[in-house]
Amino acid sequence: MKILLLTHYYAPENSAPQRRWSALIERFTSAGHEVDVICPPPHYPSGRLDPQMREAHGPGSVERDEAGARVFRVSFLRHDGRMHTRTLDHVWVAAATARRARRLIDSGAIAPDVIVATAPALPSLVAGRALARRYSIPLVAEMRDAWPDLVSHVAGFTPKRGLVQALKRVVHEQITGLQRDAARVVTTTESFAAVLLERGVTEVAVIRNGTSVARYRGVPERSTGHPELRALYMGTIGRSQGLEVVVRAAARLRDAGVPLQVRLVGHGVALPRLRELNRALGNPVEILGGVPGSEVVEHYAWADTCIVSLRDWAPFAWTVPSKLYELMASGRHMTAIVAGESAQLVREAGSGDIVLPGDVQSLVELWRRLQADGSRLDVGDRGRAWAARNADYDAIANRYLAVLQSAVRPSPAPR
Repeated sequence: MKILLLTHYYAPENSAPQRRWSALIERFTSAGHEVDVICPPPHYPSGRLDPQMREAHGPGSVERDEAGARVFRVSFLRHDGRMHTRTLDHVWVAAATARRARRLIDSGAIAPDVIVATAPALPSLVAGRALARRYSIPLVAEMRDAWPDLVSHVAGFTPKRGLVQALKRVVHEQITGLQRDAARVVTTTESFAAVLLERGVTEVAVIRNGTSVARYRGVPERSTGHPELRALYMGTIGRSQGLEVVVRAAARLRDAGVPLQVRLVGHGVALPRLRELNRALGNPVEILGGVPGSEVVEHYAWADTCIVSLRDWAPFAWTVPSKLYELMASGRHMTAIVAGESAQLVREAGSGDIVLPGDVQSLVELWRRLQADGSRLDVGDRGRAWAARNADYDAIANRYLAVLQSAVRPSPAPR
């Protein structure tokens, strides 16, 4: 197949969506398929392109990346991380993507059999549908989160004025209509797939967020030579994670004299506010910036328990963050501040303990118990085995190829 991917986030940016697609494309091209990618230059999370990357990855550039894809870069709008400026960037990139794709297809430079548009950002889906209709190419719409439902739950976009509510309804209806029109819709959870089926989206496939189980086999056994409980969060520090609960719980345990060290590693739009809260509470946690991939195992080796966290927003009951699979693969005990399908998976795999999102006191009590009884931190290999079966990149790449092939060559209707 000749596959065209439309995405707002792509390597050399280094977050879960980018790593997922690099891993999938590497496997697609190894299997003999051709992949073209149209995307903006790397500008996540800062909103700006590093001048050192301009020549290789700047607007208008074409490159063959390490995964084997041919990558076409389009222009973008610089932003400051706030929602409205990021949204403008998403819209601009989607329009530039559609223009570039039309020129490439019309000139014969690319001839896709299938188009994959992935969200976030939502405007990428609109660009994908426009191209699919213009050229009669099947569209696979990938919903990495519970879109469009999250539009109603994003902080700063929930006023009760009629115009805004009407706008959100329009967005919801348009994206749901796009999902119904797509040849296939890919979701990352069973629960959100069920929601879409109830809405009349009939061609839904579940391809979970992935991880490399082999990468985390190098995480050593947990060290027991320290009295304090060591808790690690490593990942995106955004609005969705709700990490204020971690800082507040750490402050309470410090004040109670419980030996505890908490380390937050990552970057994101919520980082300045989280630093401010940490300072106001007397710095109960250590907050680091993002770290290169080469240091990930080192941080896991330090930790006794690893945190995965989502806010108490209704759509997150249908969301499983990719971090959860990574933690399963690491073999570390998980402090899972989640609900819904995420909580269910942690229980099934026996990978850790569940705390309801936003419940500071329950987190305090859990960490108090874990510090007092270190045997509770030994979770065995069930989580790692589950991740190998269901979320390893090799497994999900095979499933994804089957979905793409079914979109390109749909089975004939039964007589």
